Amino acid sequence: MDGNDIGKCPVMHGASLASTFGGRTNKDWWPNALKIEVLHQHGARTNPMDPDFDYREAVKALDYDAVKADLHALMTDSQPWWPADWGHYGGFMIRMAWHAAGTYRMQDGRGGGASGDQRFAPLNSWPDNASLDKARRLLWPVKKKYGNALSWADLMLLAGNIAYESMGLKTFGFGFGRADTWAPGIDINWGEEAEWLAPSENRYEDLDDPSTMANPLAAVHMGLIYVNPEGVNGNPDPARTALHVRETFARMAMNDEETAALTAGGHTVGKAHGNGDAGALGAEPEGAGLEAQGMGWTNPSQTDQASSLITSGIEGAWTTEPTKFDMGYFKLLFGYEWELTKSPAGANQWQPIDIKEEDMPVDASDPSVRRMPMMTDADMAMKVDPIYRGICEKFMADEAYFRDTFARAWFKLTHRDMGPRANYIGPDVPAEDLIWQDPIPAGNADFDVEAVKSKIAASGIGQADLIATAWDSARTFRGSDKRGGANGARIRLAPQRTWVGNEPERLDAVLAKLEPIAEETDASVADVIVLAGNVAVEAAAKAAGFDVTVPFTPGRGDATDDQTDADSFDVLEPHADGFRNFAKDDLAISPEEMMLDRAQLLGLTAQEMTVLLGGMRVLGTNFGGTGHGVFTDRVGHLTQDFFVNLTDMAYSWHAAGDGTYELRDRATGAIKFTATSADLVFGSNSILRSYAEVYAQDDNADKFVNDFVAAWAKVMHADRFDLL
Repeated sequence: MDGNDIGKCPVMHGASLASTFGGRTNKDWWPNALKIEVLHQHGARTNPMDPDFDYREAVKALDYDAVKADLHALMTDSQPWWPADWGHYGGFMIRMAWHAAGTYRMQDGRGGGASGDQRFAPLNSWPDNASLDKARRLLWPVKKKYGNALSWADLMLLAGNIAYESMGLKTFGFGFGRADTWAPGIDINWGEEAEWLAPSENRYEDLDDPSTMANPLAAVHMGLIYVNPEGVNGNPDPARTALHVRETFARMAMNDEETAALTAGGHTVGKAHGNGDAGALGAEPEGAGLEAQGMGWTNPSQTDQASSLITSGIEGAWTTEPTKFDMGYFKLLFGYEWELTKSPAGANQWQPIDIKEEDMPVDASDPSVRRMPMMTDADMAMKVDPIYRGICEKFMADEAYFRDTFARAWFKLTHRDMGPRANYIGPDVPAEDLIWQDPIPAGNADFDVEAVKSKIAASGIGQADLIATAWDSARTFRGSDKRGGANGARIRLAPQRTWVGNEPERLDAVLAKLEPIAEETDASVADVIVLAGNVAVEAAAKAAGFDVTVPFTPGRGDATDDQTDADSFDVLEPHADGFRNFAKDDLAISPEEMMLDRAQLLGLTAQEMTVLLGGMRVLGTNFGGTGHGVFTDRVGHLTQDFFVNLTDMAYSWHAAGDGTYELRDRATGAIKFTATSADLVFGSNSILRSYAEVYAQDDNADKFVNDFVAAWAKVMHADRFDLL
């Protein structure tokens, strides 16, 4: 083809081609634009399944025993293209499962293994995930066999469970039910660094104070799951590393005992691969050529011997028998003194002094050869740190206790982002309710709903207070890890009852009237709170000329203090809520960005976010009763007024100098309304404005009310997993 043929080709060329395939995007031209895309992810456009496909129903028909049998067989079926260490893939599969689940962080509930995201960039190409592409290829025959009834998300974590069972651990259980996503999660902030493994200082205010790591991050480097195995910034110092281990695992919802158990149990099996130059490996999966077919880190020196594999710079096993779950980790770590050394690849690691030959593990390929075991700086932290050491000594004195503690911690690691037990499917779901699952007792679904609504209407509680209380109860829901929400009525318990954003005095006054109604009618407080919001929305719609019934399904329960881990709920406290025009003074990002974050966690689309905010404004539900964004003279009526006045060119907007804005009459200059940036973004952002204009149209008054009611009901039922 020459230049004269360009016009005949159906593919665009030259500058047009660059803009279509990899050229500059809107975000390149306007990097500060609000990232509305986070509300468009994982929609029907990326999902290859039929519209009526329901994975949670499909997995119920799975032959669980057959899947587990196939995985047991896979563990010892070594393949020449990626040979198994000692003929057993157990350690490899555990690392894959661990790294899938281990991205979870408690601050925003994002990350984790519940969506199969390890298949996509950036996770599939993180330095810490080197060679895990091969683990997933080893699993492909199992995935192919069971197809739609077994998601990648379930399969990857189940493989870790079966690996432990095949090596002698009685696991705590397993829950199926993780539906795959079909595109990388664009809502997750993994850090601001522009390079992999950038110095840790980039995400700490003070590297000597691990608590100063920027939230919501949990890992110490871009591209790592937890901490640097060679020490802080690659500088060995087990005591200092221990402090970073503690902070990192705490941000991933683990206490000191769980952290020590996971470290010991995770390193009881398998090995690290650094018997060569890791720098000689090929590009990561996302950077490899087409012929690599999605596999990366090609090793030019690889043979069909496991000992030729290279992944990281660290080399060696932690225990004498790395294919058995035993007490070998403690035996070596505490039975010997250790000295700092270098791996064949030049990485910092620790080796035992004067180790007995029988305590050395055999070569991963040649059982006639013994190899030196190793420990990372994080392992040495278990010995050096007095708290971790005390826990390990407790484990060493009681093997049964260690096994049970590890099994429970592993279960938590692999299930933490699934939410309550109602989301678990399959024969191996533990019967025990665990505090980190935020248990809620079953509620009464058989009460007189209309009688409750009548009592609420006659209670004398203001309409805006009813709506605000219901919203504050439900807005805590996080689709990321299925925590929070109205079910359980935890808004009446610590710590939520005293959160600034919940206006404690107003909340106490409302609950004082709603709780007796629940007691009189045998309804849960949780149901009464939601119904109270519905009653007010219906009244507001009626005032605007529309008779609507807000969807409601009874059956919510009321959690108790004993069922609530108050400390872990601290991370759910809102620092901003654009829907109620609330923002603390110490925000690091704008109120509108915080609003997007909350909308994404609530599972809202951009259109649903728009209609909800516009409705909440005219209902007068702002925090503290402020008038910002209340673009109506009919407060309490569910009208289009917010959008009508926002888009009316009879007015102009002006910055007031204190983070607020004024809407002025163009003819007289008189101030008509005030606003915050969370209000005006619906007029300034081109995408959000397109939605605002829909709701401002004369022919869409009924659409506005119906869409608001649907979005409101969606938020109120977001945590009703019992209805799935």
